[in-house]
Amino acid sequence: MTHRTSGISRRARVLSAGLAAGVLLPLGAVATAAPAVAAAAPKVTCTSAQAGLAAKLTKDITAALKNRKGTVAVGLHDRTTNTTCTLRGTTAFDSASVVKATVLATLLWDAQKSGRSLSSREKNLATAMITKSDNAATSTLWRQLGTGKINGFLKAAKMTRTVPGSGGYWGLTRINVTDEQKLLALISGKNGVLTDASRSYLLKLMGKVVAAQRWGTPAGTPSGVSIHVKNGWLQRATHGWRVHSIGAFKGGGHDYTISVLTHGNGTMNYGVDTIQRVSRALHKDLTPRAPAARRYAPTDSPREAFVAVPGS
Repeated sequence: MTHRTSGISRRARVLSAGLAAGVLLPLGAVATAAPAVAAAAPKVTCTSAQAGLAAKLTKDITAALKNRKGTVAVGLHDRTTNTTCTLRGTTAFDSASVVKATVLATLLWDAQKSGRSLSSREKNLATAMITKSDNAATSTLWRQLGTGKINGFLKAAKMTRTVPGSGGYWGLTRINVTDEQKLLALISGKNGVLTDASRSYLLKLMGKVVAAQRWGTPAGTPSGVSIHVKNGWLQRATHGWRVHSIGAFKGGGHDYTISVLTHGNGTMNYGVDTIQRVSRALHKDLTPRAPAARRYAPTDSPREAFVAVPGS
């Protein structure tokens, strides 16, 4: 990739510092406040039509996250068994390149409204954006769409808590697991927002992500299960590394989606490992008899930076 972490602009660093400063409280306010009561840590919540599955998933997700540092949000939905799991469903994270799936969904949704197909130029940009996570292609499509159209898609998709990054900084879009699961549901199943052709195109590109970026939610995927994934990672002054992975999986008698969002990781690899611990547990519990393939070995060399500079 041509965009590396070292390429993050001074403006982005300044923005990071400003965000950090914005959460400070006056010293006097702390001194006069009532003694703080530690809030109970959020717990995994699972439901399922399959007997025993919810309890097993709850236990295994909790075990996978035991002693892990940082903040982790998890979403799972399996249409076959009507199984849903959620942890920190509305906690907000900087999107990094996970937002690229939303950008392509918006482009297709907008094209649908005028009954047109994507142009050759748009297809080339979309392919680079999803399969190689190309930042320049994303910036071009982001500018073409504008936040008006992106907000229009978010409204249609009922992704009510997703907030596009301002000033062209698509990598700072605020996302959460609940909305990412809504997006994956639209991509992977029939609905009135995206046509079958649009969904098929999105799935095709998410199924052709380059090997070096097929980590995260695909970890532990059973043989014979199709993989459609989009990942993102980004380091900032606050909350350390953001490392995210969203995926749609079908096969082995199941049709399911997974979103795992994290921040507060000391390194990219730590975040990848956290996501893959959760993902292996999910795949194993849903399809316990199928052998899992080893598909990713962590690397210390992130290949892209996700805070896009307008005009880059």
